[in-house]
Amino acid sequence: MDILKEFRASDKCSYLPGKNQTTHYKIISECSAADCQELIERGYRRFGKMYFRPICPACDECKSIKIDVDNFEFSASQRRVLKKASNIKSYIQRPSISKKHLELFEKYHLFMKEKKGWDYTPVSAQNYYNSFVDGHNSFGYEVLYYLDDTLIGVDLIDILDDGVSSIYFYYDPDYMKYSLGKLSMYNQITFAKRSQKKWIYLGYYVKECPSLSYKSHYKPYLTLDGRPAIYEQPLWF
Repeated sequence: MDILKEFRASDKCSYLPGKNQTTHYKIISECSAADCQELIERGYRRFGKMYFRPICPACDECKSIKIDVDNFEFSASQRRVLKKASNIKSYIQRPSISKKHLELFEKYHLFMKEKKGWDYTPVSAQNYYNSFVDGHNSFGYEVLYYLDDTLIGVDLIDILDDGVSSIYFYYDPDYMKYSLGKLSMYNQITFAKRSQKKWIYLGYYVKECPSLSYKSHYKPYLTLDGRPAIYEQPLWF
């Protein structure tokens, strides 16, 4: 693991109003799949070459969460989502960037600004590349969702030895009737079952944050105990 830079930063909390957050960052030039696995298991997330996790001294609301794939069973309503989207095609490949990617990313975030009050900053091609294309190494992929010839969703994932780390998903709000966010997650679970992967790593669950509280709907799941060091055994329960 070649760490180029390691630092901590404090800023306004991204998830809960009126709070500040402290985040630990590692910028890693070349990360193996095994090293990525070790970090994800200990509560880190990856954007590009940057691995990060919250280490707020007075708050533990951010719970690292992972779905127990072996014991997940699709409900009737979840199967209906898959059936309704049977005409949507998906393709997996290494992360890429195109005009269509950037236009869809922009459209999604403008929609979320209006719907949920998300902060909005126009994304540049360089920023998108740094966050979602760079640093994928041997384990990073994107799943492209198409309806006919129209790109309607992009799912960024890492495929690790024992599971799938779900990085980021964005979609075209004009196709909300297909429940694309749920569809992408169900497809991750289906892929994990077929590939005999044990876990879907969902990042952080924050009970009082509407944008993250949905993660508790995917049961059964486990949460990480604290923020273990890289030399400590992570405990999930």
